[in-house]
Formats: sequence, C-alpha cells, structure tokens
Amino acid sequence: MQNLNPIISFVSPVYKAEKILDKLVDEIQKTMLVLDQPYEIILIDDRSPDKSWDVMKVISCKFPEVKSVRLSRNFGQHPAIMAGLTLAKGEWIVVLDCDLQDQPKEVLKLYNKAQEGFDVVLAKRRNRQDSFFKKMNSKLFSVIYSYLTETKFDSTIANFGIYNKKVIVEIVKMNDYIKSFPLFVSWVGYNTTSIEVEHAKRQEGSSSYSLSKLISLAFNTIISFSNKPLKLFVKFGLVVSIISFIVGLLTIYRYLKGEILVLGYSSLMVSIWFLSGVIITTTGLVGIYIGKIFDQSKGRKAYIIDKNTNYDI
Repeated sequence: MQNLNPIISFVSPVYKAEKILDKLVDEIQKTMLVLDQPYEIILIDDRSPDKSWDVMKVISCKFPEVKSVRLSRNFGQHPAIMAGLTLAKGEWIVVLDCDLQDQPKEVLKLYNKAQEGFDVVLAKRRNRQDSFFKKMNSKLFSVIYSYLTETKFDSTIANFGIYNKKVIVEIVKMNDYIKSFPLFVSWVGYNTTSIEVEHAKRQEGSSSYSLSKLISLAFNTIISFSNKPLKLFVKFGLVVSIISFIVGLLTIYRYLKGEILVLGYSSLMVSIWFLSGVIITTTGLVGIYIGKIFDQSKGRKAYIIDKNTNYDI
C-alpha cells in the first residue's frame, strides 16, 4: 500500500541478505494486510558485498511502498539504521533486522501494545535462537555496560521494536559520532515498555559480526556512553597510593629498628613495573577518550547516502 502519509514505517539495515529480501518484504506485506494501515518499507543497503542492492532495486520497482537506499560505503549497522530513521515518515517506526530473526508478524503485538498509550514498545526475545557464543557475549556486554553506566540494560532486547515518531525525532537529533540505536532509545526515555516475542532462527548465512568486531563495538560503545572507567582508575590510583604510603611507613619503621639493612632489589623492581603499568594503562585510557573527543569534534557524517529508489532525496 503506497501512501504519502504512511502510518507505519519499517526500517531495516541490509547486509549480505540477497536471498532473503523477497521473503522479508513479503512477510511485512502480509502483516500489514492484517493491520490495514498505510505503510512504507525502507531498506538501507550498508554497501553489502553481495547482490543485495540489485535485489532491492527490483523489489522497489515492483512495489512503490518499498524504498531502497544505498550508502556510499560500509558504515555499520547502527549508522545504517540512523539513515533509515531520518527518512521515515510514519507516525510509528518499526526497526527490525533483515535476517528474519525479527519476525514481521510480531509487529502486530507491538503495534497493539503501543495503542495502549506507550511511546516505545521493545521486543523482548523469548528463547533466543542464537549461538551460545553470541548469547554469552550479549549477556556479558549487558552486565558490563549496566555497571559502567549505572543503568539497566537487557540482553534480550536489541533493535526490534516500534517507536513513536516523536521518539525517533529526538534520537535523530543526537549527534554522537558513535551510533548505538538501543542505547539512544534508552537515553531519550519516554513511556516505554517491552513485550515478549518469538525469536526465529537465522534464515540464511551467518552473523557479519566477528569476535573482533563485537569487541570493538562493545568497547567503543562503553567508552562513548560512560566515563566511569576513568573514575574507576582514579579510585584504583588512590587505593594504590594509600597502600604504597602505608608500606612506605612500615619500611621506614623497620629500617629505623634495624630490621632492614639492604632494601630488596626484587620488591623494588616489582613496584616499579607495577606502578609503571598502572600509569601507562591510565594514560592510554585517557588518550582513548581524547581520541573520541577528536572524532566528535571533526563533525563528520555518520553515513553518506549514495543511491536511492522511490525517493526524492
């Protein structure tokens, strides 16, 4: 259904999905037949190395409500989501992954729950159909992030959800260089709830997030959203200083009593290496924060749109 004023906008970042895009669009269309509301589907090609863009162009030619956008290079999942959000015109915006683990049929539950007066309805994945490794990584990240930011972060909740337009407007305004859509949603607040949805197995291929990419994403996200690591190192430095002062007094006392004739070489070297390590680590952490400030100060775009279909951008 094509409409200049859609009620619901679907935003989905696309990467290595050439074999499942037709099914993704078909499932969304079936869902919207039930809801019977004007809608649009926004597919964002994050410069996928396969033929996803070719498939997207064919689908857009066939269905005017499907609007495809291609980024100039691979910027990452979250910048791609942000690109889609800036183009969404619906009163409600649904964000979902393209691999069909986020099932379009579950949007019925999300939309109906939103009509109860909620601005954000998040999809809480019941019985996650991911690998043990991926689930453990998510759990570990949620624990560390919750501790460092002093907020509650649920590892069963990701991007999938339905969001009121006013929420998305505020999220789009956030000019953080490092993008993390779920954390943006958490930060802006509004009347939020979550409901359980069925999580499906991946239809095709495997996750594009390698271990190194997951670690890098987690590290950058935590550094971008929290300065608690710096505070922890300050506290650690104070503790080390207090212990060192006490040990120093004890050493002087023992020396004056004649218990120490020659100070130990080993203990001296251990102390030097330990404190040097603390200093270098702390300096490096401060340098990372300064680097993030430098990246932010350059004011570069988080994404660049190269091509599009069914849009006048």
